Amino acid sequence: MDIKQLRSLAKIMEDTGLSVLEVTEGDLNIHFERPTAGFAPMILPAAAPASASAAPAAAPAASSEVPATQPVDFNNITEVKSPMVGVFYDSPSPDAEPYVKVGSKVKKGDVLCIIEAMKLMNEITAQVDGEIVDVCAQNGQVVEYNQPLFKIF
Repeated sequence: MDIKQLRSLAKIMEDTGLSVLEVTEGDLNIHFERPTAGFAPMILPAAAPASASAAPAAAPAASSEVPATQPVDFNNITEVKSPMVGVFYDSPSPDAEPYVKVGSKVKKGDVLCIIEAMKLMNEITAQVDGEIVDVCAQNGQVVEYNQPLFKIF
């Protein structure tokens, strides 16, 4: 496989918004992967105030909306990861409000989202009390096993 083919695969990945692309051709196996956290700065400024994972350029905008924000200590963040492969839904129905969004306070056991797997709806709950500082998946997106869904501080 030459560099032109690799670039066209990367372009396809970028154009379609894929986060993972794997191509196998004979014994050649090529795996492209973009971290989902890389998409967060594009989503978070429109989503809500006080996101610690936003780029420094976005921080002044967030702090102007909510002046009394505290910096997030990334050593104390708990990631809620997907326990299965399935479709991520942030609300109980398409016309309902999301269970949580950035800035939401949650308690252990609160429902954060639903993952549909094999036509079964599985509620994903918070493992700790805290505040949602990042939503790592988009509504309707297919998520992988162990993929981060939320970050709780």
